[in-house]
Amino acid sequence: MSLVVFEDVTLSFGERDIVRDLSLRIADKDRIGLVGPNGSGKTTLLKMLAGQQAYDKGLITRANGVSVGYLPQDIAVAGGKQLLDFVVSSVPGRTELDGKLAEAEADMARLQAEGDDASDQVMEVAQRIADLHERIDHFEQFFSDHQASRILAGLGFPTSDLTRDIGEFSGGWKMRAVLASLLFQQPDLLLMDEPTNHLDMPSVAWLTGFLKRYPRAFILISHDREFLNEQIDRVVSFETEGVRQYSGDYDRYVKQRAEEEVLLENKAKNLAREREHMEKFVERFRYKASKAAAVQSRVKMLEKMDDVELYQKRRVMRISFPPVERAVAQVIKVEGLGKSYGDLEVFRGLDIVVERGQKIGIIGANGAGKTTLLKIIAGELEATAGQVNIGNKVKVGYYAQHHADTLHPESTVYSEVQSVNPSVGPQRVRSILGAFLFSGDDVEKPVSVLSGGERARVALARLLVDPGNLLLMDEPSNHLDLQSSEALAESLSEFEGTLVFVSHNRSLIRTLATQIWNIEDGVLEIYPGTLDEYMHSCRLRLEQAAANGDAAEVSRAMPTALDTSGDALPPSQQQVPAGETREEKKARKRREAELRKQRTKVVGPKKKRVEELEDRIAKLEAEQSERNALLSDDAVYADEARRNELLSEYQKADAKLEELTARWEAAGEELEAAEAELARLEAE
Repeated sequence: MSLVVFEDVTLSFGERDIVRDLSLRIADKDRIGLVGPNGSGKTTLLKMLAGQQAYDKGLITRANGVSVGYLPQDIAVAGGKQLLDFVVSSVPGRTELDGKLAEAEADMARLQAEGDDASDQVMEVAQRIADLHERIDHFEQFFSDHQASRILAGLGFPTSDLTRDIGEFSGGWKMRAVLASLLFQQPDLLLMDEPTNHLDMPSVAWLTGFLKRYPRAFILISHDREFLNEQIDRVVSFETEGVRQYSGDYDRYVKQRAEEEVLLENKAKNLAREREHMEKFVERFRYKASKAAAVQSRVKMLEKMDDVELYQKRRVMRISFPPVERAVAQVIKVEGLGKSYGDLEVFRGLDIVVERGQKIGIIGANGAGKTTLLKIIAGELEATAGQVNIGNKVKVGYYAQHHADTLHPESTVYSEVQSVNPSVGPQRVRSILGAFLFSGDDVEKPVSVLSGGERARVALARLLVDPGNLLLMDEPSNHLDLQSSEALAESLSEFEGTLVFVSHNRSLIRTLATQIWNIEDGVLEIYPGTLDEYMHSCRLRLEQAAANGDAAEVSRAMPTALDTSGDALPPSQQQVPAGETREEKKARKRREAELRKQRTKVVGPKKKRVEELEDRIAKLEAEQSERNALLSDDAVYADEARRNELLSEYQKADAKLEELTARWEAAGEELEAAEAELARLEAE
């Protein structure tokens, strides 16, 4: 069933095309990643899908009764409602559902009266009626206060927040509340623009698990490669040649783009050789009467020969940190550090030593004190107790999310960056701006007209003018597109100095961090290893605590005891009930054993089958890519026997690919059903 259909849609802003003659079909249960550089039109396309953006020509059709939920990056939420009520009241009431059902039944009666009993339209209306009946029958199950509370808890809201007025929360927490309301509504099409920007790692992990089980369609913009790969099975990409569509996750999209580049280059070379041979023949025999017919034939072939539009590479940030002065071995020493706001104690008694060359990732729930600690080290905030000592010859460079909002609106991009160090020459400033994708007239743009992503790049460019040998960075990948985020990670991995950074982006932390700091309940845990090693240690600790019935230790370990895909442990391992009787404990243990058995016997084989089919498909696709390359080779193509053999192999493999893909889709549906059933049993 198609939810939204674009037919030859065009939208332009001035002389710039956002989309031109775009045809796009969004079907029920589609899981789409929308990718492209900042400013390419991703958000505009989401607004068009949400019905909030007009277009110049073409046609956008929405299925009758389809519900669309849209999470923008910037939101405005007024106060006046308690948090829980804000989420629950966002769902259309039972009366409205009854009205929609009556409308759908009237549509069906009209179609039947017209003698239309088997068209696609009838099937769509029948599906709508069935869905509405299901929603009405299970209204309380789907839209209960309990379900809303679970979603809010997953996104990091404590129980004490449920009765707070929504107007009391900060912008980031309001965004979480809006996201919670959309997840609670379960619209037919969910549109999310960077939903993880204001989430911490535990909330990102919870959202990952929720979306994996989401039964309807969604479109997602994200700068986190792992998050995209976990969620999507299709990519809609803004490329230099226009909007393109690819099957598979983000990694497969990147691979397909690389293969396109090779194929187009080979085709262009082959056509160039063929054109050159024909032109030489025409030039050589142009004036020979005996060759006149052959010459004319080749002239006509040259006129009809198409040009190959070569793969157009997108501009990507290319950052290179300059060499930095070597600092002392002990870059930072923190002693007895504490910070309180009145009666609220953020943390206490922190003793930390940071050695030269370390790259430290700070994780923890929002509000735990990550940014506060970074601000104190940077000298932007005073501590309540203790002290921070910065080592000799250590020069601090500090980037924070709010820095992008403190740029001078009336300044130009060039003057804003150059003002950091007026002694730096114009050529160096322009070179830095070029690395951050500001070139030509772009450097004279006023800051006031820049997008959030462009402002973030300006703030990062300011840092690069005079970086120092100790970088402190708070969520540096927020507001960057995915490729820019990865370019930043690559450049920071080559940075010669010391790095301390806060991030919820697992890709960034995995790429950079050699040490993990986790702040929780006013305590800083320092782990000398990578993110994956730290998570593994937390899982082991959690399993041991669960086995020992240590509820306090389970509570401490749970927020970071996440697997590498971002899933939390099953509900049976998430908490140890306090005050159980012996019989209750035995019953719980039996149930947990039954669930583990179910996961091993039912879900395990289905998951293995899906992975085996994915491996076979990937292998066959790689072989097809090799055959494509060989068929593009003049020498191979000229060998008739070899060419025929390759074509035969290609056709057989293509048929096999279709068969394997169909089996993979069926196996995937079986796996989703099994996982959904297991999730239902675990939740009971």
